[in-house]
Amino acid sequence: MKIKLLAIAALGAFATACASTPPAEDTTPVEPPRSVEPADTGSNQPAGPVPGTTEHFVQTAGDRVFFDLDRNDLSAEGRETLRRQAAWLASYPDARILIAGNCDERGTREYNLALGARRANAARAYLVSQGVDPSRISTTSYGKERPSCTQSGERCWAINRNATTSIVGSSYTN
Repeated sequence: MKIKLLAIAALGAFATACASTPPAEDTTPVEPPRSVEPADTGSNQPAGPVPGTTEHFVQTAGDRVFFDLDRNDLSAEGRETLRRQAAWLASYPDARILIAGNCDERGTREYNLALGARRANAARAYLVSQGVDPSRISTTSYGKERPSCTQSGERCWAINRNATTSIVGSSYTN
């Protein structure tokens, strides 16, 4: 008998604890959002990167060309990126660049340094063929030492197989 009373009391307490009353509905009127006009700062600066800067170069020309595994020949997409880089460099004749060849993590350090150098030189040769003065272009190889993506797997390896162009000297660099 005591067990039944205890069970009924527990069931009653449980049912009461689970019951809830819905919260009172908020009847405060909500004001529709107002459009916000940008503050006039008095400057007429264009949106986006300043022309001639590294950011402008990356946005308008692209800074990387990618390579297949164990290859240093330029793809059609890579040649198009380099054509845009050459056009950008023609617009900014005092800009100097560094092309760094990079590899994925597979292969020995020595092999990847050599492959990275071949990739950087392939990009350099193409830019020179597009009219860029060779004295404006430096090259280096980082091999597998400076990966853009640090995970192991084909997606990251493909990202790391590249030649990256950086602006290293210009009156515009920031």
